[in-house]
Amino acid sequence: MMLLPFLAEAQMSVVSGYVTDASNGERLIGATVYESRTRKGTVTNGYGFYSLTLPFADTTELIFSYVGFEEQHKLLKINGNIKLNVALESKLTLNEVVVTAEAAERPVQQRLEMSSISLPVREAKLLPALGGESDVMKAVQLMPGVQSGNEGTSGLYVRGGSPDQNLMILDDAPLYYVNHLGGFVSIFNTDAISSINLIKGGFPARYGNRLSSVMDVRMKDGNLKEHHGDAMIGMVASKIALEGPIKKDTSSYLVSVRRFMYDIFMRPLSKVLFENTTEAYSFYDFNVKLNYRLSDKDALYLSLYSGRDRISTKIKEKVPNGSYVNRFSKSWGNQLVALRWNHLFGPKLFSNTTLSYTRYHYRTDLQNETDLTAYNEIITDNYLSSINDFSLKSDFQFYQSEHYRMLFGVSSVLHQFKPSTEEYSENYNGFLPIDTVFGNGKLLCWENAAYIENEIYLSENIAVNAGLRLVHNFVEDTSFLHLEPRLLLNWQIGSELSLKASYSRMYQNVHLLTNSGSGMPTDLWLPATKDIVPEDATQFAVGLATTQQIKGQTFDFSAELFYKQMRHLIAYKTGVSTQSAIVDWQKKIEKDGQGTAKGIELLARKSTGRTTGWIGSTLSRTTRQFDNINDGKPYLFKYDRPLDLSLAVVHKLTDNISCSMTWVYGTGNAFTLPVGAYSALTDDGWETVYIYEGINTFRMRSYHRLDVGISFEKQKEHGTRVWNVSVYNAYNRMNPYFYYFQTDWQTHEIKLMQVTMFPMMPSVSYEYKF
Repeated sequence: MMLLPFLAEAQMSVVSGYVTDASNGERLIGATVYESRTRKGTVTNGYGFYSLTLPFADTTELIFSYVGFEEQHKLLKINGNIKLNVALESKLTLNEVVVTAEAAERPVQQRLEMSSISLPVREAKLLPALGGESDVMKAVQLMPGVQSGNEGTSGLYVRGGSPDQNLMILDDAPLYYVNHLGGFVSIFNTDAISSINLIKGGFPARYGNRLSSVMDVRMKDGNLKEHHGDAMIGMVASKIALEGPIKKDTSSYLVSVRRFMYDIFMRPLSKVLFENTTEAYSFYDFNVKLNYRLSDKDALYLSLYSGRDRISTKIKEKVPNGSYVNRFSKSWGNQLVALRWNHLFGPKLFSNTTLSYTRYHYRTDLQNETDLTAYNEIITDNYLSSINDFSLKSDFQFYQSEHYRMLFGVSSVLHQFKPSTEEYSENYNGFLPIDTVFGNGKLLCWENAAYIENEIYLSENIAVNAGLRLVHNFVEDTSFLHLEPRLLLNWQIGSELSLKASYSRMYQNVHLLTNSGSGMPTDLWLPATKDIVPEDATQFAVGLATTQQIKGQTFDFSAELFYKQMRHLIAYKTGVSTQSAIVDWQKKIEKDGQGTAKGIELLARKSTGRTTGWIGSTLSRTTRQFDNINDGKPYLFKYDRPLDLSLAVVHKLTDNISCSMTWVYGTGNAFTLPVGAYSALTDDGWETVYIYEGINTFRMRSYHRLDVGISFEKQKEHGTRVWNVSVYNAYNRMNPYFYYFQTDWQTHEIKLMQVTMFPMMPSVSYEYKF
């Protein structure tokens, strides 16, 4: 079957080029290119490139389209290879979000993909925003099969997986922690992002080293035509973004900075509210993108990202002969540098080579200082965990014909782990009787991979993506070699319905130990070793998809069944310290755990007209099983939710006013409660002893919340100003954050008490575009 397209190449020519946004020169990802008579075509890749093989003809009409842009029709005489770059004009004015059906995406039933969600950034920016800070991750959490855990938690839980099982990519380089404020805000600043794509199953072979999902995020390239800026002041953060040409139509820049403002006000305020105490919390994001088009065949991209969260407290107590000072700080964050080179070998072969460096660190610092007249003592205790990645990879796309496309590539990553290092010192009157460093040293892990994908269009109705990924992982004196087959089938039944099915085998060579169930994280990234082998998962999915035109509007409908089996999972042992380097991390955990996830996902999405949005539903069940937990019996995963519902709507009231709302409902999280109690006499007196019958056998109250927002735009002399008003938890639902027991010592009655952290919270932000 692979040879048939090669044998049918007589009298064929290739039309190839790039599709760009005419207003700023940015290349459009996923734009549709097709021949009008046969409706056969393709879509642009992640860099806006397309290649279409067509038979010789005196007159052929090609149609170029992209959501929110005017279609372009090109009449061509096909008698040889043609290079054709197309710039599409936006339908959207500065305030307009209405999209017509004629410029919609390729119908969902024709796409060789499943379990995949592409989310326009402009749509995410219009959804209600906590503190006025729009967030693409919040929009992704509204999709079927995706959960955010509980309020105030960090990480995505996709199809029963854990946060570490999601591959987060920014401009072809991985990131390890993608949240601020314990999960309320992601690191992805919408002013710097051009596209976001989430894959939950049917994974292409080019992705690997995670079990549950891939989130591929692309930064803007920067405007090649004009200089522009965007500044915002909100209740969560303030930010500014600048972009423009370095040399018009050849090179451009993008710079974006965002900062949490809480500490600027809280530091002086805490001194007044809390005697002798100063506390602060801050985060920042810094994005830079440089884009240089060397020629029609070569382009360079340099992407930089740096972000960090930091929380700190200082308590100073004065005494007659001196003072006592206690300082504590915790910080975590990512740094990323990626240099990419696009090269076009010819009209059919496109390549991208990426050299990148990624760093994630987690650090705590504790210092106690005693400063008295005749005595001085300083005790410090610092803890550090980090991972550094040095990566080189090359990806190729070979467009043989309209029936066959081959993607292949190789990659090599050097992981440098520092699982846990503790520095402890004691200084008495200038002397250092104790100054030591202990814990786990550096661990080097070398990971190499090669893959091939074959996109084969067997007929007008049947298409297959058959792929294979080979991975070799070497750590210390141990090697792991894995073969990961991938298969995706799309069978188009008639013109409006398709049946899709997929199989994926995945391995993960890194582990995450975390206790970030609520609040701030404690994330320790660790390698697979001889004793703690790589995690693996097998996932099957089958579904139906269709795109319908109803009264001139475009609706996408999909239904998917999935089943996932996970092996060699890890978890903390009960009662171990998460921030001590005295004990080897491999002795802190339970290993060789198993997990299952199964369910059905339903999605209805409207992508055109003055009203857009979607409604999604997930029915699922997720379990875990460890030999030394729950007596070896399977138990419900903490974030198992039998029912999850979400609704998102954006409506354009006028050209200047947009309103939006989101509503979510979820079965309460599973948690552990005792079934009885008795009093026992101990060395400390009488104490209550609780009796348990299993793990996660009870559920919290169901969770539901309504968020609403409205934005007002107005054209000013030198730009556009935008007021955004949002209300989080509009009907003030008292959702559970956690539970605890309270005992009435007079009646000896024990009550279960609920704590709610996030009531109704209005917010406002001001934005100016220039």
